[in-house]
Amino acid sequence: MPPRWPRKPTRNDPAYRRLDDRMNFAVHVGVFAATNSGLWFFQTLRSTHWQWLIALTLSWMGLLLIHAIYIFAIADYQKQSTPNS
Repeated sequence: MPPRWPRKPTRNDPAYRRLDDRMNFAVHVGVFAATNSGLWFFQTLRSTHWQWLIALTLSWMGLLLIHAIYIFAIADYQKQSTPNS
């Protein structure tokens, strides 16, 4: 069941932005896990060594780490003033 939001969702709402960023991060982690586990599985089945697979996995994991640091430590979700208000 999808989460229900008590008011009209807008990116100007700090709580909504925080939730949206965390859900986007969760999707990013899911795509990473599914793609990489599939690639490693097929590499194991074929008994081959794909040189690029380690670099891909570590690079993507690094991007996920940077994404996580931004979402959980750096992002400021305080209410921003709009120029027209």
